[in-house]
Amino acid sequence: MQKKQFIPFSKVKNKKAIVVDSTHANGVMLSHWKGAPTPAAVQDDTSAAIVLHALRQNMPALDLPFVSANHFDIDGFVGVWALLNPEQALEHEELLRQMAVIGDFREFDLNHPLAGEALKLVCWINAKERELFYKPFAADEAEEKEAAQCVQKFTYFLREFGSVLQDPDWERGAWEDEVGSVLLGYRDMYKPDTKITRHPEIGLIIIQTPHPVHYYALFSRTQGFDMVLACYDQNKYELEYKYTTWVDITSRPTLPRLNMALLAERLNQLETSGRRWTHDAITETGPLLRLGSDKLTRAESYDNPTEREIYTSSIPVAQLKNEVVSYYQENYKSIQPRYNWTWKEVKDLNKQA
Repeated sequence: MQKKQFIPFSKVKNKKAIVVDSTHANGVMLSHWKGAPTPAAVQDDTSAAIVLHALRQNMPALDLPFVSANHFDIDGFVGVWALLNPEQALEHEELLRQMAVIGDFREFDLNHPLAGEALKLVCWINAKERELFYKPFAADEAEEKEAAQCVQKFTYFLREFGSVLQDPDWERGAWEDEVGSVLLGYRDMYKPDTKITRHPEIGLIIIQTPHPVHYYALFSRTQGFDMVLACYDQNKYELEYKYTTWVDITSRPTLPRLNMALLAERLNQLETSGRRWTHDAITETGPLLRLGSDKLTRAESYDNPTEREIYTSSIPVAQLKNEVVSYYQENYKSIQPRYNWTWKEVKDLNKQA
């Protein structure tokens, strides 16, 4: 297999490339995005896992000399890095898979033997990304958009990652604060004052815990579910669709996303705090329904719940839970989970609602 080169996404129109965690008409796509024409033999839940399958199978399309992606995130980066460093990637295959799951789905599972090492590497990337560049989705607010700005991130991390992979503890100063925050939150998720209620028929898990925690800790209890209702003390709530329904996953069928507008309207009828319930579009990566004067920016929505203010609602927790569960039970009653919902199908379904 010939050595590969990362190129900016804008160059793919003139240079046929392996496109990771993105789509492009002039590319061979290794992506879990909805509708991406990823070869069936290598499909998986994350784009990084798709790339690792392709490397393991020595897929003929990998002979292309160029690799690209239209954004920087951990899943996409791991896939790009693996294509540029195939032998090292296959040597650390399971560790890289864990990094992609933590980075994309935020499902941190300490029962996995490599979860701790994967968390260090993910948090090192997070820390360096914040320190040297810009937060995820912050490019939305800039004149130069993500596809162009992310090149500087790829340049840095493609150069540095291999050495950190060999010994993450050399970079302890970068990752230890966030790792500590995740582990403290993970411990909270298993304390007696954290109550978990599961509604598998609607893909909803309810986590009632005293205070917000890091996403990797909060979602550590959510494997197999696609919606998370977090209920904190003082009637503070957030409902979120996970990224698992923005992409095509192969490990299990899913229900399509439903517009949160009618649920927000119902909660606003009940709310007497003076604030209003707001919601994101179903096409956002992780749409939130929450109480607040204004909708969050995409960067704020992506950031951890500990980094944003969550307001006290007048709706008691038992009533709030009942409203959410009843809404989705009613609206999902005639829909069966399945694989590979297209965005057109999801949007058409919501037009009929």
